[in-house]
Amino acid sequence: MTQPDIRKGLAGVIVDYTAISKVNPETNSLLYRGYPVQELAATQSFEAVAFLLWTGELPSADELAEFRARERAHRTLSPDVKAAIDLLPLDAHPMDEVRTAVSALGTRELAGSGSVLDAGGTPEENLERSQRLFAALPAIVAYGQRRRRGLAPVEPRDDLDYAANFLWMTFGEEAAPVVVDAFNQSMVLYAEHSFNASTFTARVITSTMSDVYSAVTGAIGALKGPLHGGANEAVLHVFTEIGSADNVAPWLDTALAEKRKIMGFGHRVYKRGDSRVPTMKAALDTLVAHYDRPDVLDLYTALETEFVARKGIYPNLDYPSGPAYNLIGFDTLTFTPLFVAARITGWTAHIIEQAASNALIRPLSEYNGAPERHIPGYVPTDDELAAASRPAES
Repeated sequence: MTQPDIRKGLAGVIVDYTAISKVNPETNSLLYRGYPVQELAATQSFEAVAFLLWTGELPSADELAEFRARERAHRTLSPDVKAAIDLLPLDAHPMDEVRTAVSALGTRELAGSGSVLDAGGTPEENLERSQRLFAALPAIVAYGQRRRRGLAPVEPRDDLDYAANFLWMTFGEEAAPVVVDAFNQSMVLYAEHSFNASTFTARVITSTMSDVYSAVTGAIGALKGPLHGGANEAVLHVFTEIGSADNVAPWLDTALAEKRKIMGFGHRVYKRGDSRVPTMKAALDTLVAHYDRPDVLDLYTALETEFVARKGIYPNLDYPSGPAYNLIGFDTLTFTPLFVAARITGWTAHIIEQAASNALIRPLSEYNGAPERHIPGYVPTDDELAAASRPAES
Protein backbone atom coordinates (compact mmCIF):
# COMPACT_ATOMS: atom_id res chain seq x y z
CA MET A 1 0.00 0.00 0.00
CA THR A 2 1.37 3.41 -1.02
CA GLN A 3 1.91 5.69 1.96
CA PRO A 4 0.48 9.22 1.68
CA ASP A 5 2.84 12.18 1.52
CA ILE A 6 2.08 13.83 4.87
CA ARG A 7 3.43 17.39 5.13
CA LYS A 8 3.28 18.26 8.83
CA GLY A 9 2.41 21.92 9.21
CA LEU A 10 1.68 21.98 5.45
CA ALA A 11 5.41 22.52 4.96
CA GLY A 12 6.18 23.04 1.29
CA VAL A 13 2.52 22.76 0.23
CA ILE A 14 1.34 25.41 -2.25
CA VAL A 15 -2.40 25.81 -1.73
CA ASP A 16 -3.28 28.81 -3.93
CA TYR A 17 -2.07 31.80 -5.89
CA THR A 18 -1.67 35.26 -4.35
CA ALA A 19 -0.76 38.62 -5.90
CA ILE A 20 -0.27 40.32 -2.53
CA SER A 21 3.24 39.40 -1.39
CA LYS A 22 6.15 37.01 -1.83
CA VAL A 23 9.71 36.49 -0.69
CA ASN A 24 11.99 36.85 -3.71
CA PRO A 25 14.63 34.12 -3.24
CA GLU A 26 17.07 35.83 -5.61
CA THR A 27 17.28 39.04 -3.57
CA ASN A 28 15.95 37.63 -0.25
CA SER A 29 13.49 40.54 -0.27
CA LEU A 30 9.91 40.54 0.94
CA LEU A 31 7.79 42.13 -1.79
CA TYR A 32 4.41 43.82 -1.28
CA ARG A 33 2.65 43.88 -4.67
CA GLY A 34 6.14 43.76 -6.21
CA TYR A 35 7.76 46.50 -4.09
CA PRO A 36 10.61 45.53 -1.70
CA VAL A 37 9.32 46.20 1.81
CA GLN A 38 12.49 48.03 2.83
CA GLU A 39 11.85 50.58 0.08
CA LEU A 40 8.26 51.04 1.23
CA ALA A 41 9.29 51.43 4.87
CA ALA A 42 11.88 54.06 3.93
CA THR A 43 9.59 56.15 1.72
CA GLN A 44 5.89 55.53 2.42
CA SER A 45 3.38 56.17 5.18
CA PHE A 46 1.56 53.18 6.63
CA GLU A 47 -1.68 54.51 5.12
CA ALA A 48 -0.11 54.41 1.64
CA VAL A 49 1.10 50.84 2.19
CA ALA A 50 -2.37 49.77 3.37
CA PHE A 51 -3.83 51.26 0.19
CA LEU A 52 -1.22 49.37 -1.86
CA LEU A 53 -2.03 46.03 -0.21
CA TRP A 54 -5.77 46.47 -0.75
CA THR A 55 -5.74 47.85 -4.29
CA GLY A 56 -2.48 46.68 -5.87
CA GLU A 57 -1.04 50.16 -6.47
CA LEU A 58 0.37 52.98 -4.38
CA PRO A 59 -2.09 55.86 -4.09
CA SER A 60 -1.86 59.15 -5.93
CA ALA A 61 -1.77 62.27 -3.77
CA ASP A 62 -5.54 62.71 -4.19
CA GLU A 63 -6.27 59.05 -3.44
CA LEU A 64 -4.13 59.15 -0.32
CA ALA A 65 -5.82 62.34 0.90
CA GLU A 66 -9.26 60.79 0.35
CA PHE A 67 -8.28 57.58 2.15
CA ARG A 68 -6.78 59.51 5.07
CA ALA A 69 -9.99 61.50 5.44
CA ARG A 70 -12.02 58.26 5.61
CA GLU A 71 -9.62 56.71 8.11
CA ARG A 72 -9.70 59.76 10.40
CA ALA A 73 -13.50 59.73 10.37
CA HIS A 74 -13.54 56.25 11.95
CA ARG A 75 -10.83 56.61 14.60
CA THR A 76 -13.15 57.10 17.57
CA LEU A 77 -14.03 53.95 19.48
CA SER A 78 -17.79 53.52 19.93
CA PRO A 79 -19.13 53.38 23.52
CA ASP A 80 -20.43 49.82 23.11
CA VAL A 81 -17.01 48.52 22.05
CA LYS A 82 -15.42 50.31 25.02
CA ALA A 83 -18.08 48.74 27.24
CA ALA A 84 -17.21 45.28 25.90
CA ILE A 85 -13.54 45.87 26.73
CA ASP A 86 -14.43 47.16 30.19
CA LEU A 87 -16.23 43.90 30.98
CA LEU A 88 -12.91 42.04 30.74
CA PRO A 89 -10.63 41.59 33.77
CA LEU A 90 -7.68 43.97 33.91
CA ASP A 91 -5.28 41.04 33.96
CA ALA A 92 -6.68 39.52 30.77
CA HIS A 93 -4.06 39.24 28.05
CA PRO A 94 -4.34 42.21 25.65
CA MET A 95 -4.69 39.82 22.70
CA ASP A 96 -7.88 38.47 24.26
CA GLU A 97 -8.97 42.07 24.71
CA VAL A 98 -8.29 42.93 21.05
CA ARG A 99 -10.01 39.74 19.85
CA THR A 100 -13.10 40.58 21.93
CA ALA A 101 -13.15 44.19 20.73
CA VAL A 102 -12.96 43.18 17.05
CA SER A 103 -15.75 40.67 17.57
CA ALA A 104 -17.86 43.34 19.32
CA LEU A 105 -17.13 45.82 16.53
CA GLY A 106 -18.18 43.26 13.93
CA THR A 107 -21.37 42.43 15.80
CA ARG A 108 -22.22 46.13 15.85
CA GLU A 109 -21.40 46.69 12.18
CA LEU A 110 -23.26 43.61 10.94
CA ALA A 111 -26.38 44.01 13.10
CA GLY A 112 -29.50 43.76 10.94
CA SER A 113 -27.56 42.52 7.90
CA GLY A 114 -29.89 39.57 7.38
CA SER A 115 -29.34 35.87 6.89
CA VAL A 116 -26.06 34.05 7.53
CA LEU A 117 -26.19 33.24 3.82
CA ASP A 118 -25.32 36.90 3.16
CA ALA A 119 -22.44 37.03 5.67
CA GLY A 120 -19.62 37.23 3.14
CA GLY A 121 -20.38 40.71 1.87
CA THR A 122 -19.68 42.33 -1.49
CA PRO A 123 -16.13 43.38 -2.48
CA GLU A 124 -17.08 47.00 -1.79
CA GLU A 125 -18.47 46.11 1.64
CA ASN A 126 -15.40 44.06 2.51
CA LEU A 127 -13.05 46.89 1.56
CA GLU A 128 -15.05 49.36 3.64
CA ARG A 129 -15.05 46.98 6.62
CA SER A 130 -11.31 46.48 6.23
CA GLN A 131 -10.74 50.22 6.33
CA ARG A 132 -12.94 50.60 9.41
CA LEU A 133 -10.91 47.93 11.23
CA PHE A 134 -7.69 49.64 10.15
CA ALA A 135 -8.95 52.92 11.64
CA ALA A 136 -10.34 51.40 14.86
CA LEU A 137 -7.49 49.14 15.94
CA PRO A 138 -5.16 51.91 17.19
CA ALA A 139 -7.95 53.14 19.48
CA ILE A 140 -8.55 49.56 20.71
CA VAL A 141 -4.86 48.94 21.45
CA ALA A 142 -4.28 52.36 23.02
CA TYR A 143 -7.43 52.11 25.15
CA GLY A 144 -6.32 48.72 26.43
CA GLN A 145 -2.87 49.88 27.53
CA ARG A 146 -4.19 53.02 29.22
CA ARG A 147 -6.95 51.03 30.93
CA ARG A 148 -4.44 48.59 32.41
CA ARG A 149 -2.36 51.51 33.67
CA GLY A 150 -5.39 53.14 35.30
CA LEU A 151 -5.32 56.10 32.90
CA ALA A 152 -8.21 57.86 31.20
CA PRO A 153 -8.57 57.27 27.44
CA VAL A 154 -7.20 59.86 25.04
CA GLU A 155 -9.42 60.85 22.13
CA PRO A 156 -7.96 60.72 18.60
CA ARG A 157 -6.86 63.81 16.70
CA ASP A 158 -7.68 64.38 13.05
CA ASP A 159 -4.65 66.61 12.47
CA LEU A 160 -2.16 63.75 12.96
CA ASP A 161 -1.33 60.96 10.57
CA TYR A 162 -1.92 57.32 11.48
CA ALA A 163 1.36 56.61 13.30
CA ALA A 164 1.48 59.93 15.17
CA ASN A 165 -2.15 59.61 16.24
CA PHE A 166 -1.61 56.03 17.43
CA LEU A 167 1.18 57.23 19.72
CA TRP A 168 -0.88 60.23 20.83
CA MET A 169 -3.81 58.04 21.90
CA THR A 170 -1.48 55.65 23.73
CA PHE A 171 0.69 58.14 25.63
CA GLY A 172 -1.31 61.39 25.66
CA GLU A 173 1.47 63.49 24.15
CA GLU A 174 2.90 64.12 20.72
CA ALA A 175 5.83 61.87 19.91
CA ALA A 176 9.08 63.19 18.48
CA PRO A 177 9.37 62.82 14.69
CA VAL A 178 12.13 60.20 15.05
CA VAL A 179 9.81 58.08 17.19
CA VAL A 180 6.89 58.47 14.80
CA ASP A 181 9.11 57.49 11.88
CA ALA A 182 10.47 54.37 13.64
CA PHE A 183 6.96 53.32 14.63
CA ASN A 184 5.62 53.89 11.10
CA GLN A 185 8.41 51.73 9.68
CA SER A 186 7.65 48.92 12.12
CA MET A 187 4.00 48.91 11.07
CA VAL A 188 4.95 48.73 7.39
CA LEU A 189 7.33 45.84 8.07
CA TYR A 190 4.67 43.88 9.98
CA ALA A 191 1.84 44.59 7.53
CA GLU A 192 1.96 41.44 5.42
CA HIS A 193 3.81 38.14 5.00
CA SER A 194 2.04 35.79 2.59
CA PHE A 195 0.34 32.58 3.85
CA ASN A 196 1.56 32.65 7.45
CA ALA A 197 -0.52 30.90 10.12
CA SER A 198 -2.85 33.79 10.95
CA THR A 199 -3.35 34.81 7.33
CA PHE A 200 -4.12 31.24 6.34
CA THR A 201 -6.59 31.06 9.23
CA ALA A 202 -8.32 34.18 7.88
CA ARG A 203 -8.46 32.68 4.39
CA VAL A 204 -9.88 29.38 5.67
CA ILE A 205 -12.67 31.23 7.49
CA THR A 206 -13.30 33.43 4.46
CA SER A 207 -13.52 30.33 2.26
CA THR A 208 -16.67 29.30 4.16
CA MET A 209 -18.19 32.63 3.00
CA SER A 210 -18.13 34.00 6.54
CA ASP A 211 -17.62 37.72 7.22
CA VAL A 212 -14.49 39.87 7.52
CA TYR A 213 -14.83 40.28 11.29
CA SER A 214 -15.08 36.53 11.90
CA ALA A 215 -12.02 35.93 9.73
CA VAL A 216 -10.01 38.62 11.53
CA THR A 217 -11.11 37.34 14.95
CA GLY A 218 -9.83 33.88 14.01
CA ALA A 219 -6.58 35.36 12.72
CA ILE A 220 -6.04 37.17 16.03
CA GLY A 221 -6.41 33.84 17.83
CA ALA A 222 -3.71 32.33 15.60
CA LEU A 223 -1.41 35.32 16.04
CA LYS A 224 -1.55 35.05 19.83
CA GLY A 225 0.56 31.87 19.77
CA PRO A 226 4.23 32.29 20.73
CA LEU A 227 5.37 30.46 17.58
CA HIS A 228 3.78 33.21 15.51
CA GLY A 229 2.91 36.68 16.80
CA GLY A 230 3.86 36.28 20.44
CA ALA A 231 7.57 36.18 19.62
CA ASN A 232 8.20 39.94 19.90
CA GLU A 233 6.77 39.84 23.43
CA ALA A 234 9.00 36.85 24.22
CA VAL A 235 12.10 38.72 23.02
CA LEU A 236 11.61 41.36 25.72
CA HIS A 237 11.22 38.63 28.35
CA VAL A 238 14.59 37.26 27.18
CA PHE A 239 16.22 40.71 27.38
CA THR A 240 14.81 41.22 30.87
CA GLU A 241 16.03 37.80 31.98
CA ILE A 242 19.57 38.37 30.68
CA GLY A 243 19.80 41.88 32.11
CA SER A 244 22.97 43.15 30.47
CA ALA A 245 25.46 42.36 27.73
CA ASP A 246 27.90 40.90 30.29
CA ASN A 247 25.43 38.12 31.13
CA VAL A 248 24.80 36.93 27.58
CA ALA A 249 27.36 34.11 27.36
CA PRO A 250 26.50 32.36 30.66
CA TRP A 251 22.78 32.86 30.05
CA LEU A 252 23.06 31.31 26.59
CA ASP A 253 25.12 28.41 27.97
CA THR A 254 22.26 27.54 30.30
CA ALA A 255 19.50 28.16 27.74
CA LEU A 256 21.11 25.92 25.11
CA ALA A 257 21.91 23.22 27.66
CA GLU A 258 18.22 23.22 28.62
CA LYS A 259 17.29 23.09 24.89
CA ARG A 260 15.24 26.27 25.22
CA LYS A 261 13.89 27.89 22.06
CA ILE A 262 15.44 31.36 21.79
CA MET A 263 12.67 33.59 20.50
CA GLY A 264 13.50 36.24 17.91
CA PHE A 265 15.81 34.02 15.86
CA GLY A 266 15.09 31.89 12.81
CA HIS A 267 12.22 31.92 10.33
CA ARG A 268 10.20 29.29 8.46
CA VAL A 269 10.57 31.14 5.13
CA TYR A 270 13.89 33.01 5.21
CA LYS A 271 16.99 30.86 4.87
CA ARG A 272 19.54 33.69 4.63
CA GLY A 273 18.19 35.92 7.37
CA ASP A 274 14.98 37.94 7.59
CA SER A 275 15.13 40.72 4.98
CA ARG A 276 13.11 43.04 7.22
CA VAL A 277 15.66 43.04 10.03
CA PRO A 278 18.16 45.63 8.66
CA THR A 279 15.40 48.23 8.28
CA MET A 280 13.99 47.61 11.76
CA LYS A 281 17.48 47.48 13.28
CA ALA A 282 18.22 50.91 11.75
CA ALA A 283 14.99 52.21 13.28
CA LEU A 284 16.01 50.73 16.65
CA ASP A 285 19.38 52.51 16.36
CA THR A 286 17.62 55.86 15.97
CA LEU A 287 15.51 55.15 19.07
CA VAL A 288 18.57 54.11 21.10
CA ALA A 289 20.21 57.43 20.19
CA HIS A 290 17.02 59.43 20.86
CA TYR A 291 16.43 57.91 24.30
CA ASP A 292 20.19 57.65 25.10
CA ARG A 293 20.04 53.93 25.87
CA PRO A 294 23.28 52.39 24.59
CA ASP A 295 22.81 49.53 27.08
CA VAL A 296 19.93 48.25 24.96
CA LEU A 297 22.08 48.16 21.85
CA ASP A 298 24.94 46.50 23.74
CA LEU A 299 22.66 43.67 24.90
CA TYR A 300 21.07 43.35 21.45
CA THR A 301 24.46 43.09 19.72
CA ALA A 302 25.97 40.72 22.27
CA LEU A 303 23.10 38.22 22.10
CA GLU A 304 22.90 38.34 18.30
CA THR A 305 26.65 37.88 17.89
CA GLU A 306 26.86 35.02 20.38
CA PHE A 307 23.81 33.17 19.08
CA VAL A 308 24.74 33.46 15.41
CA ALA A 309 28.28 32.28 16.18
CA ARG A 310 27.01 29.23 18.05
CA LYS A 311 23.96 28.23 16.00
CA GLY A 312 24.26 29.98 12.64
CA ILE A 313 20.65 31.18 12.99
CA TYR A 314 19.90 34.85 12.31
CA PRO A 315 17.39 37.26 13.89
CA ASN A 316 13.86 37.72 12.58
CA LEU A 317 11.79 40.92 12.67
CA ASP A 318 10.64 40.32 16.25
CA TYR A 319 14.21 40.64 17.56
CA PRO A 320 14.68 44.38 16.84
CA SER A 321 10.99 45.30 17.12
CA GLY A 322 10.66 44.11 20.73
CA PRO A 323 13.28 46.48 22.20
CA ALA A 324 12.12 49.25 19.84
CA TYR A 325 8.55 49.06 21.17
CA ASN A 326 9.90 48.95 24.72
CA LEU A 327 11.91 52.14 24.20
CA ILE A 328 8.87 53.91 22.75
CA GLY A 329 7.00 53.07 25.95
CA PHE A 330 4.64 50.26 25.04
CA ASP A 331 4.01 47.60 27.67
CA THR A 332 5.48 44.24 26.73
CA LEU A 333 2.01 42.70 26.68
CA THR A 334 0.98 45.30 24.07
CA PHE A 335 3.58 44.19 21.51
CA THR A 336 1.47 41.49 19.84
CA PRO A 337 -1.63 43.75 19.65
CA LEU A 338 0.64 46.19 17.75
CA PHE A 339 1.30 43.31 15.35
CA VAL A 340 -2.49 42.98 14.94
CA ALA A 341 -2.85 46.68 14.15
CA ALA A 342 -0.22 46.32 11.42
CA ARG A 343 -1.23 42.92 10.01
CA ILE A 344 -4.91 43.92 9.71
CA THR A 345 -3.90 45.30 6.32
CA GLY A 346 -2.42 42.04 5.07
CA TRP A 347 -5.17 39.91 6.58
CA THR A 348 -7.94 41.91 4.97
CA ALA A 349 -6.14 42.06 1.62
CA HIS A 350 -6.05 38.25 1.69
CA ILE A 351 -9.69 38.07 2.79
CA ILE A 352 -10.68 40.18 -0.21
CA GLU A 353 -8.48 38.11 -2.54
CA GLN A 354 -9.84 34.80 -1.20
CA ALA A 355 -13.45 35.96 -1.58
CA ALA A 356 -12.82 37.11 -5.16
CA SER A 357 -11.79 33.61 -6.31
CA ASN A 358 -13.17 31.38 -3.62
CA ALA A 359 -13.00 27.66 -3.06
CA LEU A 360 -13.78 26.08 0.30
CA ILE A 361 -10.49 25.16 1.98
CA ARG A 362 -11.05 21.59 3.16
CA PRO A 363 -7.90 19.42 3.26
CA LEU A 364 -7.92 15.68 3.80
CA SER A 365 -6.31 13.69 6.58
CA GLU A 366 -4.91 10.16 6.74
CA TYR A 367 -6.65 8.15 9.46
CA ASN A 368 -4.38 6.10 11.74
CA GLY A 369 -6.80 5.19 14.53
CA ALA A 370 -8.64 1.98 15.42
CA PRO A 371 -10.16 0.02 12.50
CA GLU A 372 -13.93 -0.02 12.08
CA ARG A 373 -15.65 -1.73 14.99
CA HIS A 374 -19.25 -2.12 16.16
CA ILE A 375 -21.28 -1.93 19.35
CA PRO A 376 -22.16 -5.52 20.42
CA GLY A 377 -25.79 -6.35 19.68
CA TYR A 378 -26.43 -3.27 17.51
CA VAL A 379 -28.67 -4.04 14.51
CA PRO A 380 -28.34 -1.57 11.59
CA THR A 381 -31.53 -0.16 10.09
CA ASP A 382 -32.58 -0.80 6.50
CA ASP A 383 -31.62 2.80 5.59
CA GLU A 384 -28.15 2.33 7.06
CA LEU A 385 -27.68 -0.90 5.10
CA ALA A 386 -28.86 0.79 1.91
CA ALA A 387 -26.48 3.72 2.41
CA ALA A 388 -23.56 1.36 3.00
CA SER A 389 -24.22 -0.47 -0.28
CA ARG A 390 -24.84 2.68 -2.35
CA PRO A 391 -22.26 3.24 -5.16
CA ALA A 392 -19.74 6.02 -4.59
CA GLU A 393 -20.52 9.44 -6.07
CA SER A 394 -18.68 10.24 -9.28
